[in-house]
Amino acid sequence: MLATLVDAPFHRPGWIWEEKYDGIRLIAIKDGRRVELITRNDKDRTLDFPEVAAALAALPAATLVLDGEVVVFDAGGVSRFQLLQRRAEGASPPIFVAFDCLHARGRDLLREPLTARRAALEAEVIEGPRLRIARRLADDGLRAFDEARRRGLEGVIGKDPASRYEPGVRSPAWCKVKVRAEEEFVIGGFTAPRGSRHHIGALLVGAWDGGGLRYAGKVGTGFTEQTLAALHRRLSPLARPTPPFANPPRERDVTWLEPHTVAQLGFTEMTTDGKLRHPVFLGLREDKDARDVRLSAPAPAGTTRTVSEPNAGRTRTVPGRNDAERTRTVPGRDDAERTRTVSGRDDAERTRTVPGRDDAGRMRTVSGRNANGEGMGGGASSAPSHQDRKGGRTAAKQKRVTPRTSDAPSPAPGGATRPRRGPTARRSRSLRRAPGP
Repeated sequence: MLATLVDAPFHRPGWIWEEKYDGIRLIAIKDGRRVELITRNDKDRTLDFPEVAAALAALPAATLVLDGEVVVFDAGGVSRFQLLQRRAEGASPPIFVAFDCLHARGRDLLREPLTARRAALEAEVIEGPRLRIARRLADDGLRAFDEARRRGLEGVIGKDPASRYEPGVRSPAWCKVKVRAEEEFVIGGFTAPRGSRHHIGALLVGAWDGGGLRYAGKVGTGFTEQTLAALHRRLSPLARPTPPFANPPRERDVTWLEPHTVAQLGFTEMTTDGKLRHPVFLGLREDKDARDVRLSAPAPAGTTRTVSEPNAGRTRTVPGRNDAERTRTVPGRDDAERTRTVSGRDDAERTRTVPGRDDAGRMRTVSGRNANGEGMGGGASSAPSHQDRKGGRTAAKQKRVTPRTSDAPSPAPGGATRPRRGPTARRSRSLRRAPGP
C-alpha cells in the first residue's frame, strides 16, 4: 500500500499522523527463525541487513509479516537516505522501523482497520537497537507538519484509522506531505570529469512521461571519490550510442546509458518546464524499478483518488506451521505471476501471499512430512490457480535445506503440534515470471 503525495499540509479529524522515514521500504516475513526482507521490486535484501534479520527472527511470534523501512539516523535522530547508502563508510548500523502489521500468529490482518493492525504491531514488535515502531506525531495534521519541519524530517504521513491495507494501491487513505524536496530519477547518461574530479562529471537524469523519458537536469554534487568510482563501475556497462531521453540536452562529452538505474536526489524545486534546481545526489535506489519513475505533480490536499499501481499484487507460498492450507496476502509489486514449489514441514499444501514482482502474484506451495492435509479452521482459503498472462518463462531451481531437529514436537500457532522434521529435505522450486516491460 502506497501513500498519495499531496501538495500542502492539512487536517482531518480522527486521522493518525506519523513521521515519514527516508530509507528503503521492505516487507519483513518471519516464519519460525527464518526471515526474509523483500523490496517493492522483489529483491531479497536479507543478506544486506543481517542485524535487522536477526532482530526480527528473535521476536516471539512464530509467523509475522511487517511493512516498514530500513533507515539510518543521524546524530539528531533524523533518518537520512544518504547515510544508509554510505553505511559501509562507517555510518551507524541500520534500523528497521515497522509501521504496519499484515499478518501475525496465523491471523491475516489485511482486512482489519488500521487501528487493529497498529495494536497488533505494538503487541508483536519488541523495540530494541535494530527494531522500532513508527513514531506518532500530533493528532492535528497541521501541527504534525510543523513539528516535522522544525525537526528537519523528510515529511509526514496521514492515515485514515478505519482504512484496510490495499496491496499495490496508491490510496487516498494514506497521504504524505514532504518537508524536504527529494525524489527518484532515472540516470540516462553522465558527462566526462573535468579538473581534479575523476570518473564522472555529472549525472544526466529524467523521469518517464507517457512513453518517453523526459530529461530533468544534471546533478554534479553530493558525491565522494568512492561514490564516483562505484558509479562509474556500475554505469559503464550500460553505455549506448544514442540518448535515452525524448528531449536530450545539448551536452558535450556525454556517455549515454540504458535507463535502468534509479537515483534519489534532493533539490530546491522543480521548475514549470520540469527541470531541477540545485539537485544533490543522495544515493542509488536498489528497491525501485526504473520504469516506475514517472513525472507527477502532487495532488491538491483533499482531492486525492485511489490509483492502482501498474506493478501491483502478487502471491507466494512459504512453509507454514500446521498440516493445512492457508493463504496470506501482502503487498505486491508487478503485473504477472510466479509459482514456486518448496518442500516444507508438513504434508499439506499451504499458501501465503507476500510481495512479489509481477502482475497478479507469486505463489509458493509447501509440502512436508505429515500424512494429512486438513484445513486449519479459521476460514483460510486455498490459493486460486494462476496462469501467466504474458506468456512468461519458467526456470527450475534446486536447493538443499537442512531443517531443524528436536527431541519433541514443537507447538504450532493455534495450539496444533508440528511433528519434527526428518534429517534433510530437498527443496525444489519452479519459478514462472512474465518478461519485463
